[in-house]
Amino acid sequence: MPHIHEKIDFVVDVFVVYDNKVLIRLHDKYKRWLAVGGHVELDETPDAAALREVKEEVGLDVTLIPPYVTPQFDAEYTALPMPWHMNIHPINEIHRHLSLIYFAVSESDAVVPEKAEDVWQWLRAEDLEKNEMQIGATTLFYAKEALKAAQRK
Repeated sequence: MPHIHEKIDFVVDVFVVYDNKVLIRLHDKYKRWLAVGGHVELDETPDAAALREVKEEVGLDVTLIPPYVTPQFDAEYTALPMPWHMNIHPINEIHRHLSLIYFAVSESDAVVPEKAEDVWQWLRAEDLEKNEMQIGATTLFYAKEALKAAQRK
């Protein structure tokens, strides 16, 4: 999806966990190991964007792991599942992404990539510790935290 605003866009990153492994992808444009994710569209909530991006990019149906219980309100207000973390980072000299970091669990590890050339890896905690793939510090931190969150679920 193209950028909605010239200066900033909301995006989601989803760290998917299955069987004590976390899924990361080699981003085709940035050539870095990242989570599944993408832009929040104008007509959707961030949690809906998280679920949509996972389904589109890897073909998995997932359940988001909220960091705490999402309250229920009356009909006027809808409480949204909270992300675990947020960050803001530059895309270029003018544009930034405000990223909402979600953790999720999957019932399957059968990835169906959006494009045949996509590269994906399921990694255990010990694989992350070795970091032979030279995963960046931010992705490494979130991936480890997602594994911990999935164990507490």
